[in-house]
Amino acid sequence: MSLTPRQIALVQSTFRTVQPVAATAGELFYGRLAEIDPAAAALFKGDMKAQGQKFMQVLAVAVGGLSNIPTLVPVVQQLGVRHAGYGVRAEHFDSVKRALLWSLAMILQDAYTPEVRAAWATAYAMLAGVMKEAAWGAP
Repeated sequence: MSLTPRQIALVQSTFRTVQPVAATAGELFYGRLAEIDPAAAALFKGDMKAQGQKFMQVLAVAVGGLSNIPTLVPVVQQLGVRHAGYGVRAEHFDSVKRALLWSLAMILQDAYTPEVRAAWATAYAMLAGVMKEAAWGAP
């Protein structure tokens, strides 16, 4: 699955809107993940504020790297292997996608158009596929 230049531009431009409120975005994300999939949320222990910051930092690297997929892929592969080691399972990726897209909708509001949602969903599917393939050998 590949992203079009337009989709990359949409993801990157809307993420610039999210970055100034990254702490809130992280809280929204983990709060929603806990509602959707308590088992997945339970894998993230400790200071959830710090966890939210880490999530937003990783998301920033991924979003920034969309302009150079060949350089981004090895980073995302390592992330997949690391997450498998934390106990993350392939089925958790669906819950994470739902929580991420919901959080983006809450923050972006009117800017969260169907085209923006589709661009984020495609970007997430591509990145999640790389992570899952690295972790378990299948996207």
